[in-house]
Amino acid sequence: MNRRLATLGLALTGMLGAFVMTPGPASAAEVVVSQGKATTSSSDEWSGTPASAATDGNTGTRWSSAFTNPAEWLKVDLGSTTAVTRVALNWEAAYATAFTVQFSTDNQTFTNATPTLSGNAGAQSITVSGNARYVRLNLTSKALPAYGYSLWEFQVFANSGGGTGGGTLLSYGKRGVASSEQNDVNCNPCTADKAFDRDPATRWATSSTTGWVDPGWIYVDLGATATISRVELQWDPAYATTYKIQVSPDASSWSDIYSTTTGKGFKEVLNVSGTGRYVRMYGTARVGPYGYSLYDFDVYGTGGSPTAPPAQPADPTFPATRLVWHDEFDTGAGTKPSTANWYSDFGVPQNGEVQYYTDTFNNATMDGAGHLVIEARKEASNGRDYTSGRLNTSKSFNFQYGRVEARIKVPKGNGLWPAFWMMGSDFLTGRPWPYNGEIDIMEILGRNTNEGYSTLHAPQYNGAGGYGQKYTAPVDLSLDYHTYAAEWDSKGIRFFLDGTQVFNAAKSTVEATRGPWIFDHKFYVILNLAVGGDFPGPIDATTPFPSRMLVDYVRVYQ
Repeated sequence: MNRRLATLGLALTGMLGAFVMTPGPASAAEVVVSQGKATTSSSDEWSGTPASAATDGNTGTRWSSAFTNPAEWLKVDLGSTTAVTRVALNWEAAYATAFTVQFSTDNQTFTNATPTLSGNAGAQSITVSGNARYVRLNLTSKALPAYGYSLWEFQVFANSGGGTGGGTLLSYGKRGVASSEQNDVNCNPCTADKAFDRDPATRWATSSTTGWVDPGWIYVDLGATATISRVELQWDPAYATTYKIQVSPDASSWSDIYSTTTGKGFKEVLNVSGTGRYVRMYGTARVGPYGYSLYDFDVYGTGGSPTAPPAQPADPTFPATRLVWHDEFDTGAGTKPSTANWYSDFGVPQNGEVQYYTDTFNNATMDGAGHLVIEARKEASNGRDYTSGRLNTSKSFNFQYGRVEARIKVPKGNGLWPAFWMMGSDFLTGRPWPYNGEIDIMEILGRNTNEGYSTLHAPQYNGAGGYGQKYTAPVDLSLDYHTYAAEWDSKGIRFFLDGTQVFNAAKSTVEATRGPWIFDHKFYVILNLAVGGDFPGPIDATTPFPSRMLVDYVRVYQ
């Protein structure tokens, strides 16, 4: 536990293709192509709400127009002509009651990609089809006549690997060559092949002893001549600000098919056109004092000699109803948890916690009324003054995707820290935290049981910088049982309290704003009650002992 830590089923035909409004997140094949791109508007309310704030990936910043005009527009330049699949809007209360999405390839002639639509306060997702370099919102009627228009986010999506002509992943498992490689205690190994292994937790980095210089480069041998339509780069914080994508028939004579002097890092999706057996990222300027580093360098197109990556399981359809694993805890009073389901995860914890997690379920038992009781006690054990319990399914049940939920009553008291969470199963085979990934479905701090936390931890967002959400509950969560759940698929993870969504971690947003998404593999479930530590703070004289975390059930649906 390492961390801080409205459906409109309308299908119409627009002038550029099919259009549908849906409420869902990005599909597995979609990526954000508008992040950090040049964005302009007909007007801005003031300098604190510029057009660029709508495409910066920060849901705490927004664009707002002047108040005077009923007709306004907001436009993003994608940098190259792109096969656009969807537009996602997050409106403030000052939304448009009439608007169209428009496409252009030349910034002169714009064509409607949708009929006239009406917005709504909050999220709105619009599926479209067509090729555009410029995507514009043409706003014609306001919900609040006394004000302007206001958007927290304006996102444009395209198919991952699709480009304007589709394509197959060509670079998976292929030989990589780089200007230098880091392979030492600080990055072991960060060799060129790691950029082409489709493992988002591994990366290539230039050598710390010889490679923190310009230029820095990495190329892949596709095995045969290919026509390249798209390149996707998932950068480490050591990213290129000025670089080229180049192709070559022989790894000697290179031709440019893309160049930029304004690289933004994170996930960059580049629509390109070129032919060659070798594809190279050639960097000549970088951010910060370090070298160049890429988690993933994916090349798409036709030809080559592609190897298909391992297939991922199909996404569940939510609401998921097929119960695949559960424990109802309905054995007699005093009985221990089933060893067919649970393993007692014992030992000295991290995070400054003061308890010892005991083995053989010493601090976990049934109450005879259908509940598991995890009990924190004031008692000496293994050099600690307190004991508690932590249970996991690592030896019995590991899974990928589905709805996982538990009905839990948490304790109140300073320093208490109940949690319901999951760890990436590769932790069991030696991959260290946070590279295996951690999904915190529920954390409650005993000092304030009117709040909850749902958080993700990965190499580029972990500990106090985890990607998550603190939410205020409508009631004191310690007074009764509440259902905490996560719905997880290849698009992201959505977190719920008693059926109400409290946080949406969309894969496309995380990749575009925080770093690699490392949650497309198996995880196992953990329940525990910690005492003290960096996150909940210390216990004091008012903290009750024993304290109990009661679990009514744990269920997984697919």
